[in-house]
Amino acid sequence: PPRGRGDHAKTEVRVCLYFCAIFFFSLVIRGEKDEQAVLCSKDKTYDMKIADTSNMLLFVPGCKTPEQLKADQESCNIIHSQIAGFSNSYWELRRCRPKLKKLRKLLMEDPYEGPDSGKDQTSTISKYTTEDLLSLVQASEEEILHQLQVIDACRIEGYWRILDFDYEVKLLNHVTQLIDSESWSFSKVPLNICLQELGPLEPTEMIEHILLSYGRKYIDGGEVYFEMNEDKICRTIAQMLLQNAVKFNLSEFQEVWQQSVPEGMTTRLDQLKGLALVDKNSRPETIFLLKVEDLPEDNQERFNSLFSIREKWTEVDITPYIQDLCAEKQTVGALLTKYARSSTLNGVKVYNSRRPIS
Repeated sequence: PPRGRGDHAKTEVRVCLYFCAIFFFSLVIRGEKDEQAVLCSKDKTYDMKIADTSNMLLFVPGCKTPEQLKADQESCNIIHSQIAGFSNSYWELRRCRPKLKKLRKLLMEDPYEGPDSGKDQTSTISKYTTEDLLSLVQASEEEILHQLQVIDACRIEGYWRILDFDYEVKLLNHVTQLIDSESWSFSKVPLNICLQELGPLEPTEMIEHILLSYGRKYIDGGEVYFEMNEDKICRTIAQMLLQNAVKFNLSEFQEVWQQSVPEGMTTRLDQLKGLALVDKNSRPETIFLLKVEDLPEDNQERFNSLFSIREKWTEVDITPYIQDLCAEKQTVGALLTKYARSSTLNGVKVYNSRRPIS
């Protein structure tokens, strides 16, 4: 049951949802003391709001609908029933975005640094199973499992973990260097040979995990191969270059970036959407790290944060940083209309905050 919403509210929702859970599907209410409770089905998440009704709702065990009475001619007499409960309000449900930011936050408490890390053996920080995450994250089971794939989490000894970024880059370098030394095509990297060659360096499950994270698995002639994702590899290398710099001269960065990626790959700024932002107003132009996952999850707080970083945004620049806020069937344009004010600057449409930003 949700905590912090009052005993009466908890009793009401238990009664109201009891029959739905029995006849349709399993429903779960998720939320800790400081969170607004949400209702989750197997694959969707809903906001919950109490709505009053002028008609009193009665709960009658064994109650039959008019359609059922017509089908049963013998039950046309007056039926005496006992009322088990009543209510003047009900829970109104509205589909909402799953609150998944907490998922990454929990897993980043103790990122996996590899089998040789002494920290992993001595760490007292909690690790999380699927059941733990289901009890802590306000999202449906399918939404949580999908997000674990999105953030490239892996199971280690039964617990979900995110790789430490430096360890992830180390694993990726092992794979790309092997591809280069064997003159393989990035579209056909054999799993078995990778495991044989790199197994002495790192656990085979970690090698396979990095191939799954940066490639598409397929079978050809009975053998397992991976087609490596050029954009994702280039993006990770860009993050490695930018993470220790406040700002980077754009032209210098592009030159170093291209030299740092595996031979045969081509870098493009559109690979960095939601990861880095170019400042075209500075002279010379600069680029700096700005990860969408580091921004607030709440809509208004997200816009406040973005407008504190930059006063005016073009739609092209701001879209990667607000696209994940769009509800079902909602567009980026609708979000901008609600949370921003548009104007024209040097013939270009830009957006700024509707309220003062401190």
